[in-house]
Amino acid sequence: MSPSPLIVRTVPTLRRAVDNLRKRKAAIALVPTMGALHDGHVSLVRLAKRRASRVVVSIFVNPTQFAPTEDFGAYPRTWKADIAKLAAEDVDIVWHPDVKAMYPDGFATRIVPQGPALAGLEDRFRPHFFGGVATVVGKLFTQCRPDFAIFGEKDFQQLRVVTQMARDLDLGVKVIGSRTVRERDGLAMSSRNVYLSPEERQTATVLYRAMKESARRIKAGDAVAPAMAGGAEMIKAAGFALDYYEIRHAETLAPATSRKDGPLRILVAAKLGNTRLIDNIAV
Repeated sequence: MSPSPLIVRTVPTLRRAVDNLRKRKAAIALVPTMGALHDGHVSLVRLAKRRASRVVVSIFVNPTQFAPTEDFGAYPRTWKADIAKLAAEDVDIVWHPDVKAMYPDGFATRIVPQGPALAGLEDRFRPHFFGGVATVVGKLFTQCRPDFAIFGEKDFQQLRVVTQMARDLDLGVKVIGSRTVRERDGLAMSSRNVYLSPEERQTATVLYRAMKESARRIKAGDAVAPAMAGGAEMIKAAGFALDYYEIRHAETLAPATSRKDGPLRILVAAKLGNTRLIDNIAV
């Protein structure tokens, strides 16, 4: 049986633990999470272990990235199962602060990202979101001081925002994206999938199928606009309330109108019942 990782809950304890790893000249990778870990998170940990000899996983459900109408209180929390998964992967440290440790009384500083954070995708529907993400991730980077940080590509705009922030603020962290892990039927793994009813779970696969069909048509030479319109209609016909279904430049997230516009990414966000799902694929 694998030993449990060291669990730390205060910044001074975390820094001592990280310093002990540094004394052994260890490269350190950080995997930021909000818990409710699934196989997608495990894939991030495994990539981290390939990049660095020591791995820190943070588990913190960050209140500043939730709007009052969103699911902060109901967000799934599966602490015992999470620790068992991380122990099985030989994670070294679990950084598990409470809200007061992360945002102590008098906390008054925020990071306000621009660039890819203002691409008109998630920011159009969740204007609070990337400020909360950037602030907490900036804190995680300075608290843990990792050499590498691993983020999943499922949250693609977030990956671009965090990468830009680390570069712009000279944080000394190389941000690495990890491919989206999917269920056998194509649904991207997400902690929020547990909210789906059995019927909704079957319907949810339409997101991936629609993106694949749009990508197939574009690669076959169809014009971008009708290929994307066809995918959007598939999603709406399945009963989703569609927030966006867009094709963008994969690095800048600038709008794209043809295959010549650079490496492309299709991104989608849609609500099925009470559950909002996001996904993306390369074209």
